[in-house]
Amino acid sequence: MHLKQERPPETRRWYHRVLMRLAHGFYALSRGMTIGVRAACFDDEGRVFLVQHSYLPGWHLPGGGLDRDETALEGLLRELREEGNLQTTVPPTLVQVYYNRRTSRRDHVVFYRCDGVRQTKAKAPDLEIAASGFFALDALPDETTPATRRRLAELAGSTAFDAYW
Repeated sequence: MHLKQERPPETRRWYHRVLMRLAHGFYALSRGMTIGVRAACFDDEGRVFLVQHSYLPGWHLPGGGLDRDETALEGLLRELREEGNLQTTVPPTLVQVYYNRRTSRRDHVVFYRCDGVRQTKAKAPDLEIAASGFFALDALPDETTPATRRRLAELAGSTAFDAYW
């Protein structure tokens, strides 16, 4: 079986990174604060679901920004469907709200834990998600972001919860 060699995330689609910066600039002007959601999604085997974006390096927990007239939970469930074809079998648990000062001085992330998550079908790569999958906690991809590793360590109880993403 021949697998197509992917370019490193930092060299993929530079124009997506530019568009993201422009979007954040627009949000800074049009909204007083931005808020997003992310989740640690675990399947019945205890593996965590991660995504690799086309416009950012590394592997991340799934999530994204909230739309107008959308609750955090509605936004989370939408993002899980869009980024991984994921369904929750039990209600997500709110874990923490983080200040994401690395993105902007206005950004916050609502973080959930989702257990018993099921994937309705494999997620095909698209303009936003280059790759995705479930990973054992002791076998995360090398490019898993530091923030993702911190959130998983917090959930495991091996480190204290932080206030910053």
